[in-house]
Amino acid sequence: MGGDLSETGSGMGPAPNIASAMDAHILSDRGTWLAFRNRANLKILSEGDARLFNQYGVMLANPARHAHVKRDLGMDFVNWITGADGQQAVAAYRIDGEPLFFPNAKPGGS
Repeated sequence: MGGDLSETGSGMGPAPNIASAMDAHILSDRGTWLAFRNRANLKILSEGDARLFNQYGVMLANPARHAHVKRDLGMDFVNWITGADGQQAVAAYRIDGEPLFFPNAKPGGS
């Protein structure tokens, strides 16, 4: 294993272009990869590795600490996104036919 580790300092949008121009590897999230069009010589070398699992979550901000929080509306959203309809909407979100997210909410939350 050799080579230098570098940071682009540019955010994930331009980073794949920089990697392509440098003939380098890049660690990218799925959304950036799917949205990126100028792939040139870049290709996916690895995906699905449990060590790179990037979990998204949802929770309501504490209304006791943040008086502006609209608790009822917030809980409506939490319940929707973790329920069957919300999980189906998450699964249906795609870029060029490729799923961006993989819903895994557990019934009843945890």
